[in-house]
This record gives sequence, C-alpha cells and structure tokens, in this order.
Amino acid sequence: MCTNTAIRIRLVGCVLLVCAGIPAWSLELWHDPDTGRYGELQTTLKLTGHGDYNPDDAWLFPKRYRLTGLARARLDLTMRLSDSVTAEVAYEHRARHNTPGGAAGMGGDALAAFAPAPWRIATLDWQLARDRERFAWRHEIDRARVQIRRDWGTITAGRQAIGFGRGMIFSAVDVFAPFSPVEVDREWRRGVDALRIEYQTTALSSLEMVAVFGNRWDASALLARFRGYVGEIDGEIIVGKRGRDAMFALVMSAVVGDAAVHGELAFFHTPERRADAGLFGGKRVTEKLVLGASHTFDVGRGLTVLGEYHYSGFGLKNAGDATRRFRDRQFVERYMRGDSQILGQHGMALQASYPITDTVTGGFLLLGSLRDGSGLASPSLTWIASQTTTMAFHAFVPWGASPRRGRLRSEYGASPRSVLAQVSLYF
Repeated sequence: MCTNTAIRIRLVGCVLLVCAGIPAWSLELWHDPDTGRYGELQTTLKLTGHGDYNPDDAWLFPKRYRLTGLARARLDLTMRLSDSVTAEVAYEHRARHNTPGGAAGMGGDALAAFAPAPWRIATLDWQLARDRERFAWRHEIDRARVQIRRDWGTITAGRQAIGFGRGMIFSAVDVFAPFSPVEVDREWRRGVDALRIEYQTTALSSLEMVAVFGNRWDASALLARFRGYVGEIDGEIIVGKRGRDAMFALVMSAVVGDAAVHGELAFFHTPERRADAGLFGGKRVTEKLVLGASHTFDVGRGLTVLGEYHYSGFGLKNAGDATRRFRDRQFVERYMRGDSQILGQHGMALQASYPITDTVTGGFLLLGSLRDGSGLASPSLTWIASQTTTMAFHAFVPWGASPRRGRLRSEYGASPRSVLAQVSLYF
C-alpha cells in the first residue's frame, strides 16, 4: 500500500511520461522506401468518467452514489521488418480512482477490465500504486507479437488479440477475452500469449491451429479451427481443449435477403458436474448458443438494427442463487474470465444505431433476462469531433426486482443506474 503522497508523485510522473511522448505521437520512427520497411509509434489517451446510483441494499452497496474515473494511455509500436515479417508491441498505463460504494452491478461492468488478464505465461502486468479501494494504477505489456506471412498462410507468435465468433453482443465461442455485453470501450481486446498457424487449404477455406499458453497446462488451450465459404455462407468448426474443458463448436453467418444472420453453438465437456442437466440432458456437457440477425433499414441515413438471443449453460437458473454460488471458487473463476457473459442462462439483446450527422451517431442497447423479466436500457451518443478526438456518452437504466439484504432477486435488478462520458484522443 502506498501513501497518498507517494501516489500523487507517481501519478504526476505518469502524466509527465505521457506528455513527454506527445511530440512522438504518430511518429514514423524509420522508413526505407526501397525495402518498404518502417516503424511507427501511435499513442492513444482515453479519459472516462462514470457515475453510479446504486440500488437500496446496504449489504451490497454501502453508499448509494459511486463515482469512478479511468485514464488509459497506450503506446502502439508497429514495425514492418521485411516483406513477410511484421511485429507489434503495445504498452499501456491504466489508472482508476473511485469513491467507495460497492462493486459493479451483476449486469456487467461498462468500464474496461482492470484485473490482470488470464491466458498468459507471465502477466507482464504490474501494480504501481494502490490506495485500498479508492485508487489503483497499473501498467502492462498488452501486445508483443511477430507475424510471418508465407504463400501458404501465416504464423503469428506472441501476445496478441484472439477473438472468435460472429456475435456482436454475446458470444458462445469467444473463449479467451470476451467483452461484457455493456462494456463501452471495445477498441482493444486483452492480449493472450499464443501461437497461431493458419494454412490456406483453398482460396475459400483455411485450417488454423491455435495454442494459447497459461502458467500451467490446465490454464492453457489447444484448438483447431476450420473455416470456409460457400456462396453467401461463412462457416467454421472449432475443436480442442480450452483450460480443463474439451470444446467443440459450430459457427455460421450468412446473408438472407437484405439481412445478415449468424449463429454459434458450443459444447464444453467440463471436469465438474452441473447441478442441473444441460440443453441435451448431460451434466458434464455445458452448452452455449447465440442466434442473431441484423438489418439496415432505408430510413433517413440508414437505421441499423441487431437482435441476439443467448443461452449460457454456465449461467444460473435463478439469480437468487448467486449469493451461494459466488462462494464456489470454480464458479467465480469461470464468471470472472468470461465463460458466461451473463449471470443467468437466457438473455436477449436489441441494438439500434443511427448516423444523425456525418460525425454524430446515436445508439440504443436493450438487454433483458428471459427468466425473470429484468433488463437494462442504454442510450448512447458518439461524436467524432476531429480526426484525433472522439467523445462518447452512455446512460444505463436497469429494471427488475432489486436485491434485498445481499441476496439478488433478479439478474439486472442489482445493476446501478449510471452515466458514462469518455474522451478518446488519437495521435
């Protein structure tokens, strides 16, 4: 634990470090026109303010109000070392300050993940300062990868972002660093330590081997993914081991008329037995399913609407069981790493976006539990103020039975009413 003075000194040092990098933002470190080799450094600064009005349950939320500030400064170095070799390194500082008032709602956290990421041999994530629950300052190496391109495919080794699936809000197969359904900033997926080898079997199909490494075998993964196109249909098969689970998944997307449809179905054979049977009756096989469709309607500048349904066998049948299940270490571990993006088992999402002007886009997200009728509505507004500045505003309005004496009575009833504002600077 650091004293307040030490925290201030270190924070000032961080600000000075970022400011010192300003002249180097979007800096071309080198460029050889004869060989095409180059090195480029880009810097991004994100400042986020988030205010919560918590449910009236002193067991979970000692205070009704909670304010959170988050600052992220990221340096991305991209290098082309030859015609076939590229490399990327990303280094990031994250500082978070909040007033006491309880944890984030069970509906998910709108802010970027702050805890050290799983699926890494070594976290390379260090704490610079912490003041109990009020302040934390971390920095990490989030990317460190090399990619080699050959006529037959690509090899990518090192810390990298891996995202599977077609889902926009939910996912059944995004098994390494999934976003929360309400997470606002999705620009950077957390990096994992991996080796990916993709072989182009035909012009329209490929076979990929993905090895993701943790600090032990049961925290690592080995997956094979076959992907191919047939007309307007894009499909893939995923099979292998993820952590202690065996995994098999089918993914599909297609164009039907003027709409785009997608689906994901995944099966996980787990070492622990489920308390209840899954969709197909098994107690050691857990299923996840996503079905969705999107369409852009010819209204004004174009209204895009997306709908998704999600079944998660890793979720709870009843939100009231959460108090008991969060004493189970295995359940908490799965929930924290995103095995279930929702607390319950049956969820739906409806998202709409509309470009009000060339620089302003309005959005609306509706999440709901099909089990207890609770939900969350989130209107948003994004303004691209300039080539280097973007501003985003979000509000979150949940409904449903609120918790009582620390016991949840609905999935989204424990989520606070909140507002969020974010400024992103790109240079």
